[in-house]
Amino acid sequence: MFEFWNDMIAVAALALEAQGVVALRLAKIAAGGPAADAECRLMMEEKFDAAFAAHAAAANALALGGSLQEAAALALVPVQQRVHANHRRLMQG
Repeated sequence: MFEFWNDMIAVAALALEAQGVVALRLAKIAAGGPAADAECRLMMEEKFDAAFAAHAAAANALALGGSLQEAAALALVPVQQRVHANHRRLMQG
């Protein structure tokens, strides 16, 4: 039972951090220029990479006999890592 709540808290924390990344990215894009173009390209590349990594993690967990809950938790890991890395990068400059 506590596992479910831990997963829900992790998803909520990810959603809040992702909203911060969206705000920081929008500010960078609104400023325009080459940095905005680079951020747009990076954003799209990362979305495809994160989706592929999440799919691979979930598929691997299921192939090894894991539950859907385990697969979902493992699929969140690469997304969490990318969101956290983007948040750190965007906060620095």
